[in-house]
Amino acid sequence: MSRSRKRTPVVGITTAPSDKPYKVAEHRRERRSAKVSIGNGAEPEHPKAFGDPWRGEKDGKAYLDNPSAGDMRK
Repeated sequence: MSRSRKRTPVVGITTAPSDKPYKVAEHRRERRSAKVSIGNGAEPEHPKAFGDPWRGEKDGKAYLDNPSAGDMRK
């Protein structure tokens, strides 16, 4: 794979090595909210209301205008 190269100069923007702690916390918040709302006799919130990927520590990708050779390696 030494000759493998990306075709599109896109790299991730991150401030963390993993999204796992964020996902664990959001799923815990979702389960707690569902438990409370069912206990109150209300309809639970939609699951998409929790765990917005743009609020996480790894928050998207960026397009590079002038990528280096190292940025284009897989």
